[in-house]
Amino acid sequence: MPEDVTHMLSDAGPIAKALGDSYEARPEQQRMASAVAEAMQSKAHLLVEAGTGVGKSFAYLVPAALRALEHGERVVIATNTISLQEQLLEKDIPLLEQTLRPGGDAGGDEGAREVGVAAPRLKPVLVKGRGNYVSLRRLQLASKRQEMLLPDAAGRRSLHVIEDWAYETEDGSLSTLPALERPGVWDKVQSDSANCMGRKCPTYQQCFYQNARREMEDANLLICNHALFFSDLALRARGVGFLPAYDHVVLDEAHAVEDVAAEHFGLSLSEGRVHHLLGTLWSPRSRKGYLAQLRDADRESVDRAVDLVGRAEQAAEHFFDELIGLQRRLGSSGRIREPGAVQNVLTDAMSDLALRLKSLKESSTSEPDRFELNAYFERAVAIADSAEALVNQSLPGCAYWIETRSSQGRVRATIACSPVEVGPLLAEHLFEKEMSVTLTSATLATRSAGEDEPAERQEAAFAHAMDRLGCEGASTLQLGSPFDYGRQVQLFVDTSMPSPRDAGSSAWHDALTERTLDHLSATEGGAFVLFTSFAALNAVADRLAGPCAELGFPLLAQNRDGPRAEILRRFREHDSAVLLGAASFWQGVDVRGRSLRNVVITRLPFDPPDRPLTDARLERIRERGGDPFREDSLPRAVIRFKQGFGRLIRSQADEGRVVVLDPRIVTTGYGRVFLAALPAGLEPTILRS
Repeated sequence: MPEDVTHMLSDAGPIAKALGDSYEARPEQQRMASAVAEAMQSKAHLLVEAGTGVGKSFAYLVPAALRALEHGERVVIATNTISLQEQLLEKDIPLLEQTLRPGGDAGGDEGAREVGVAAPRLKPVLVKGRGNYVSLRRLQLASKRQEMLLPDAAGRRSLHVIEDWAYETEDGSLSTLPALERPGVWDKVQSDSANCMGRKCPTYQQCFYQNARREMEDANLLICNHALFFSDLALRARGVGFLPAYDHVVLDEAHAVEDVAAEHFGLSLSEGRVHHLLGTLWSPRSRKGYLAQLRDADRESVDRAVDLVGRAEQAAEHFFDELIGLQRRLGSSGRIREPGAVQNVLTDAMSDLALRLKSLKESSTSEPDRFELNAYFERAVAIADSAEALVNQSLPGCAYWIETRSSQGRVRATIACSPVEVGPLLAEHLFEKEMSVTLTSATLATRSAGEDEPAERQEAAFAHAMDRLGCEGASTLQLGSPFDYGRQVQLFVDTSMPSPRDAGSSAWHDALTERTLDHLSATEGGAFVLFTSFAALNAVADRLAGPCAELGFPLLAQNRDGPRAEILRRFREHDSAVLLGAASFWQGVDVRGRSLRNVVITRLPFDPPDRPLTDARLERIRERGGDPFREDSLPRAVIRFKQGFGRLIRSQADEGRVVVLDPRIVTTGYGRVFLAALPAGLEPTILRS
């Protein structure tokens, strides 16, 4: 099989024939495809760092397709971003299907066709969570009862938008639903396992979710996001799950795997989630809600349920107010170190409400209401159980914390936990199973290891990833980019910035703005400016607004000038735009051509030490006698730094500069680790004034 994939990706292969003169075989891509094929053949595990331009999607799609066609196996491919899923489904897989079509060079089975047996075909499908699909039955029910279910005209208008869309849409999923005035209305019409009537449902044959599930069961190539994959994996750990059995897993954009897996193996309970459920059941202001329209139920039982909703509201207010007070006493971290830090009045109140909902369900003569009540019962139980587990800290090996945010003039709280070390969980529930797992990204290793270096030194570059993800012993492969970084990139390190110890001060923000403006002027805009905190981003945005306007540089700031996708679109449309980004803009953003010719990295991207999960990880390393900085903080920062650097060059034609405004990269010993992780051929220019 490795020879098959190498041929398919060669200058003489079927993909080259399909693309014609535009195709150029890449040795790095062929090496990766061969390694993936070997891992799949032997049900082994593989980590691949493939530099930008390698073409890693085809390097794993080709062996995945051949396993599906030649061995009847099913492959799951999970990505972290929607843009990559769209690329796979709209561009890469259709091209691959064309080359594998029966009668083509690499597809079909001549013997099967001779005896009239249908040749196997590639059957790709995008897998979405159930809550992404509209339930036609629930939509019809909500429409009939809208006057009592929806307290205001905006909610009813949103329902009408969904109705108009539902009878025109082909897939019935959120991806094509127009924006709603009241997004919460979707909760009343979405597909939900707890109130699904199955084959008894009058709209079963037309059900968008059931149709999607049938397609998924018949597919041999499942495309999904990380969140869905790890949600399913966490459910499988409890003996359930919704993905069909699979033989191979490919985790693309694997640098994000640890955080996504930790979230889904953890637990959270937000104030908004509780109030949304209670408000759906009964709104005292409008005297509307689900309970108000129960027509066949005993009024005394309904009144008792309404009373219990009110008591649960009071309990929720008390519970979350206590959490907010505790968070203020704990400081910015919000980490809760001991169980029982607040009084848990919420569990009993939600349990009492759940029992009343169950009683109403059992006494109801309306079949649709029995299913609706069952769903609300299960949600109330889940809230009660979550509150108890989080307050009592009953999930072992987790860090617990409180988060707060302002919403509509008031502070809202969330209590959450995540495993401090997700590696052991992934080892048990993923890597110890009888399947191959390939993890790939442009940023998995903490240093650039040459191909001629000993295998142990190459493996050492992946040591942090293997430890954090629980895949010790996996094979590793580091492939450089085919791009000529020495020619395409100028690297500047500005050592005139004040010490990062002063970060956050007005003087530091002034200096950061001044240096940033110098570098924006040098390229006449066309820049990403990457921050490690929104506080710094907002401070610099305020200071840059006037100068950028004078220079004619449209200024776009994350969380200030529109949704992420919108400000990216506006950035691409202007040759001289400047985008200030934090968090998600360090990764998963692809801007090709002259629009992006300057990437300014304001600080080396170390995780804030007071982040609860970071604090817990460092504490765990200290407890076992390790060095938290060298073992965890530094490797994470290096990988994030590589992600930020990688925003600049996305094609052979791209050129530009990367500017580092943190002098530590050349003034400290550990700074050399960041430089060593960059592609070969880069020589930094040091700016001292």
